[in-house]
Amino acid sequence: MGRRPDPGIPETRRRRAGTIAKSERVMAMSRHLTLTRGVLAEHIAQATPAQLDFIESWFGAGPASRGQSKRARLLKAAGFPNAKGLDGHDRSSLRMPPDRGRVRLEGLEFVGESEDLVLHGPVGTGKSHLAVALGRLACMNAMPVRFFTASGLLMRLRRAKQENRLDGELAGIGKAGLLTIDEFGYMPVDEEGGRLLFQVIADSYETGSIIYTTNIEFSGWGRVLGDKNMAAALIDRTVHHGRLIRFEGRSYRSEHALMTR
Repeated sequence: MGRRPDPGIPETRRRRAGTIAKSERVMAMSRHLTLTRGVLAEHIAQATPAQLDFIESWFGAGPASRGQSKRARLLKAAGFPNAKGLDGHDRSSLRMPPDRGRVRLEGLEFVGESEDLVLHGPVGTGKSHLAVALGRLACMNAMPVRFFTASGLLMRLRRAKQENRLDGELAGIGKAGLLTIDEFGYMPVDEEGGRLLFQVIADSYETGSIIYTTNIEFSGWGRVLGDKNMAAALIDRTVHHGRLIRFEGRSYRSEHALMTR
């Protein structure tokens, strides 16, 4: 059955066009209330412009509050190590792919297209900062995000396997539209760890996006995972639906270290 038409708002003398439009917006906002809409229409007809302003803001506060609460939940669930944003990121060291400029990157088009990003460069050049900033931006756009260091993700997966809940853990991680694996390759992993990491990555293939931050060239990923064939399969998936962003320059932390002053 179709939705019943909104009851008409009773006509009153000299109701201005702006007041009528505001009345109609209030009626539209009230669709999810249990209040009888006919009664509401009668009261709106008698309301002053100031009272209509209050009613409109009151009805509008509900969706805004729910949206704010959802964003807060997503930010908390993501597990970001800090609250860094794009405003504080030095973009001068970035070397973007020719078909993916900063506007498209910060517009999160890669997430909508289930593409991966490999942020590659020396330590301290801003890779993690950009990964956090993009993840937080995704949360603000109501996208579920998870952020892990590679070692932290492995510890989480190993613990889940020991407690016989690996499938549930993988399913939970797989719900993220954007997954970040920070510091990939900083520490080599054993064969079991490589399989666990590969399972997470394979589950996200063509269903979600992954951001890797790493200082290891693709040729060294086999050493990281302890299995060249597994690394080759991982690289094949990443290159198929991914973009490489290179970071150049010196470490920000080294240049601003207290010990060098």
